[in-house]
Amino acid sequence: MSTSTNFASPGTTLSSGAILPADAKGLVMADLHLDAVAAPSYRFALAMLREALALHELADLWILGDLFEAWIGDDAALDEHAELTDALRALAEHGCRVSLMHGNRDFLIGDAFAAAAGATLIRDDETVATLGHTSVLLLHGDTLCTDDHDYQQLRQRLRSRDWQSDFLARSAEERTAIARQLRHESRSAGREKASAIMDVNDTAVAERFRAHPDIAIMVHGHTHRPARHDLEVLIDGTPCPRQRLVVGDWHDDHAVCLVAGDDGPVLMTLKA
Repeated sequence: MSTSTNFASPGTTLSSGAILPADAKGLVMADLHLDAVAAPSYRFALAMLREALALHELADLWILGDLFEAWIGDDAALDEHAELTDALRALAEHGCRVSLMHGNRDFLIGDAFAAAAGATLIRDDETVATLGHTSVLLLHGDTLCTDDHDYQQLRQRLRSRDWQSDFLARSAEERTAIARQLRHESRSAGREKASAIMDVNDTAVAERFRAHPDIAIMVHGHTHRPARHDLEVLIDGTPCPRQRLVVGDWHDDHAVCLVAGDDGPVLMTLKA
């Protein structure tokens, strides 16, 4: 049995006019898909990071993958995004732990980017973290979409050491062309697939909860379907209440993120 609450609309701004609530202790986001530095969504992300500097209680910022629309390697893309890495590093130097996971678009982010951003790069598909006073399971979310067999096969190929070594040995121009072609093929394939195939598989979700029996909350992105899902998972024969929180993709003026404050972690629409 499960119930869901969707977050499809931008919602309302905070009464203070700020992007972030003042009591935020943890912030989780994903699927920013940043590309052109001058784009409104990019400027919105920078404004949010700079505002976060004023939040003295903000202890953790998690980016659960797809920070960028595409990432063709630290050597080819790092300088272009210096404004972003500077903003992330300023937050880290302010005392906030900045953690970054790979997504399906930016899995080639490496140690050079992490160092420039003052971030910890999480290379595992999932990790357990504490937000405020709550332990949560964090992952990008694509590994849960097990019904999409074509995608899972592609993911395995792109994450292989051989493919990545060959790709990174090419010129920046070649890499850009390959990344563009992969995005085109992904969009074309997505238009031909049933919507449910590209969402998470309930059995895969339950398996991850059973692998972490003491964790009651899972947070992920990837699907661009922000929602709170309340469910029961059978663990050692006992039905246990669990919650799956899905953060949304970023738009020009709003994004659904997870904010951990005095009342625990909740989904919230941040608005420019």
